[in-house]
Amino acid sequence: MPAPLRVGLAGLGTVGQGVVKLLREEAAALALKAGRPLRLARVVSRTPRPQVALGGAPFGTDLAVLIDADDVDVIVETIASADADAALAAAKGLLAGAIETGKHFVTANKALIARHGDALVAAREAGTHVGFEAAVAGGVPIINALTQGLAANRIEWLAGIVNGTCNHILTAMARDGQGFGAALADAQRFGYAEADPTFDVDGIDAAHKVAILAHLAFGAPLALDRVHVEGIRAIDAEDLAHARELGFRVKHLGVAERGAVPRAHPCLLPEDGLMAKVDGVLNAVQVHGHAVGSTFHVGPGAGAAPTASAIVANLIEIARGAPPALPAPAEEVATAPIGALRCRHYLKIPAADQPGVFAQCAELLSRHDVSIESAIQRGATRRGGAGAGAEWVPIVILTNTAQEAEMQAIVAALGGLDGVAGPIQRIRVADFAGAV
Repeated sequence: MPAPLRVGLAGLGTVGQGVVKLLREEAAALALKAGRPLRLARVVSRTPRPQVALGGAPFGTDLAVLIDADDVDVIVETIASADADAALAAAKGLLAGAIETGKHFVTANKALIARHGDALVAAREAGTHVGFEAAVAGGVPIINALTQGLAANRIEWLAGIVNGTCNHILTAMARDGQGFGAALADAQRFGYAEADPTFDVDGIDAAHKVAILAHLAFGAPLALDRVHVEGIRAIDAEDLAHARELGFRVKHLGVAERGAVPRAHPCLLPEDGLMAKVDGVLNAVQVHGHAVGSTFHVGPGAGAAPTASAIVANLIEIARGAPPALPAPAEEVATAPIGALRCRHYLKIPAADQPGVFAQCAELLSRHDVSIESAIQRGATRRGGAGAGAEWVPIVILTNTAQEAEMQAIVAALGGLDGVAGPIQRIRVADFAGAV
């Protein structure tokens, strides 16, 4: 049998231990699939070694050892840290070292891929394979699908649930009627959300992932500042109940459409569609190609075993004879700003409990040539809001298609009406063609 692929592992947290376990327990099967053994040659972690069998591989705490070692062919980076910036810096240093010394590189760090496209270009030019299947949607092989399985297609759009924390929270809120705070606390207790959940619930994690997918699909720049980002903190259980009454579910999606700015934000999805039925910590991505039509990819988005599965799949690719590092996008398409987006919108307007407020809102929408598709005006009277002690009820409106920039102006104008008692909730409807 050919010489083994010698793996240097950086990081021995949950994911790193998952990689070790998979390489150790499935060694014979993996060797058959790869055409050569996958051997753990060295392990480095900046924290003391946990109690995990390394199969004789030497352990150390200096990451530079993996760069300098002659017995390492590929560096696998699974560094876990409460300090995301420190983890990113360490991963970037390892990637630079791998390129310099001619080693291949595999990572689960989506920020590294989304923020440092220049390093990936350098890797491609140097002939270094950079594998990052684990960086997007965990165990769902969406990178492979875009770069290989769907390579013959002109990708028109893709959309997906790419953050399991957001999906778990929204699922719990819809199922149990919990508020955001209670659902987040439960997610933290179950280990689905970090102590500081900002990266997940504010949409930043999803934005990294959709930036990567948009780049692979149609050449959009690998730049987080070019992704429109919104999180789920403002969503409440009432919004989810209203959405269900209107025939929708609320999900946090990453969306990339050819010719439009990539975006990550909450969406209303038709409740009978496949994506709307993806609950809990599962991830799902739908891709629409000009030849194949729509394909749907679903699976676990996080966890030691699914992430390790994606990492080892990259190792098998390298062992078989590394394909190009990061496939060069076939083209770079111009991207229209978020203000050009056209879709329907869900509006929840806190209205003073008095006659005529709905008529005012409808008249304002009509002046902007936006019609009402559906409306809900009932529910218990509340107290509080903009007018201290004022009584108010929610008016819920589902609009017909309107341009984003126009809808922003409408929401501002609605907020200025005398009968409106507080901030207006707005959620876009996922109206891309062919969504399932």
